[in-house]
This record gives sequence, C-alpha cells and structure tokens, in this order.
Amino acid sequence: MRKLVHFIAATLDGFIAGPDGSDPTGPGGFWSPSGDYIQHLIEEYPETLPGPARAALGVTVEGTRFDTVVEGRRSYEVGLAAGVTDAYPHLRHLVFSRTLAESPDTGVELVAGDPVARVRELKAEEGKDIWLVGGGELAGALYGEIDRLIVKFSPLTVGSGIPLFGRAAAFEPRAWELAGHTVLPGGAVFLTYERGASE
Repeated sequence: MRKLVHFIAATLDGFIAGPDGSDPTGPGGFWSPSGDYIQHLIEEYPETLPGPARAALGVTVEGTRFDTVVEGRRSYEVGLAAGVTDAYPHLRHLVFSRTLAESPDTGVELVAGDPVARVRELKAEEGKDIWLVGGGELAGALYGEIDRLIVKFSPLTVGSGIPLFGRAAAFEPRAWELAGHTVLPGGAVFLTYERGASE
C-alpha cells in the first residue's frame, strides 16, 4: 500500500512558515537554502522541486519516491500569488479546499470533501508514495494518516509562525522511529521517521 509522506522544511523550533503563512524560501522569505541543500534535493528528491525550479536547474529526471502531491488551499495560494497555477506539473496534484469553486489549472484536482477519506482512497491505488507538501492545517487534519515524516530542518529559529501540524492540531502523542538522517555541510539536516510499530 502507498504511504502518505509528510516531506516538509521546518525551522529548528518547528515552524514551516512565518505567522503570515508566506513561503519562507520565496521573495522576502526568511530562509535562503544553501547550495548543498538544493543539490541534495536534486539528487535524492528531484520530484519535490517545483516545475519552475526544475526548469531553471535543468532537472528532468522523474524521481523514484512520489507520483502524487497533496496540499491545502493556503499552501496552494502561495504559488497562485506568484503566478504559478500548478507548481508540480510532473506529479498528480490534488488541492484540498472547501472555498475554491474551480481549479485554475487543468492539472490540479480540487477536493472539497474529507481529506482523510480521499487520502485513504489514494493509498489504496497503485503507484508511488503520496507527498504531503503542506500546509500545517492539512497536515493536522491528516495527522493520523501520515506514515512517514521527512523533516528538512533549516539551521535557524524564528520564534513563532505556523507549526508543523498547524495551530489547530489535536494533542495526540505518537511515537516515531528514526529511519535515516543526512547532515549537510551548510547546516541543514534531513531526518526520516517511520510511524512507530505500535501505531
């Protein structure tokens, strides 16, 4: 069965975005990824690079981990504000929203229903794993469905912002087992955790 993987960048104090929800690596963002971080993504997770970045970097490889990406409306609208209607045209792209009436792009499937039910359907289909890109609110809604966490910790703190599972996530302690780690010279750390065996 396919796994839902929360592959996300976070600060050392656990925030995935500033208080306004804007892209931390975008124009005016608080984090500029180092060259070794970008190179690691190209080598290990090329399908997670947005289409415009792939084009700029000359990345054409398909990738081996994900063929589907899911995200929430607020996360999706960060790209829309930059004029990008489908940041991941190389992946099946689903956006969960109860307010968007029509998809701005034929390559983006809008889902107005229950995220848990839809993700369970996706897991039952054939294919590679499913990438949960963000944001925090959707990650909180899908908390019980996440099978693997890959957190890309940036070497900085911000004090406040949007936490890994959003501001409204329920208190539900869960054990995770460390499955891998990569420490980059620029200070970023990739930590991979699998859902605990007792979960």
